Amino acid sequence: MTDTDTTVDKAALHAELDRVRADFHALLDGADPADLARPTDGTRWTNEQLLFHMLFGYLIVRTLLVLMRVGSRMPGPVGRGFARPLDAAARPFNAVNYWGSCIGARVVNHRRMGRRLDAVIASLHRRLDREDDSTLRRSMPYPARWDPYFADVMTRADLYRYGTQHYDHHRKQLTLAAAATATDAAVPEAGSAAD
Repeated sequence: MTDTDTTVDKAALHAELDRVRADFHALLDGADPADLARPTDGTRWTNEQLLFHMLFGYLIVRTLLVLMRVGSRMPGPVGRGFARPLDAAARPFNAVNYWGSCIGARVVNHRRMGRRLDAVIASLHRRLDREDDSTLRRSMPYPARWDPYFADVMTRADLYRYGTQHYDHHRKQLTLAAAATATDAAVPEAGSAAD
């Protein structure tokens, strides 16, 4: 499926990725062990676990882009048939999402998260450079109940934006001293939604 009515601003997508990368490093650099162990605001995670979850959002984007390559070529009814059972599995997905970030923060702790984010952002930049408007407009059905930033139908451009929407939302839940003292420019308000 392809949406033919929109032009995608690749430069803006690149800029979002660069902003997040710089901000993530500033958060990590400004965090001490007490900051990382502190509970977050509105989640059951610690700051370190939530930082991993924010990184994980970009790891998911890479996987979703691969899935989109195949899924966007399926007829609409087949794609909806694929998304429907995933949507129905939202409750187990949420449990895996929570525990995965708890475990992930132990494996890829704060000392390794910056390098991991650098690698995934670089990978997304390379992929985005290879995209053209027609591929960025390709779409497929998604399980909208999995995340407030998922829609029933998403384009490849939406997937590139998703990681940053997810990051910006969760950044506001951090209780790190560095997050509290950061400038307002770190997290834009436009287009934000609740998780």
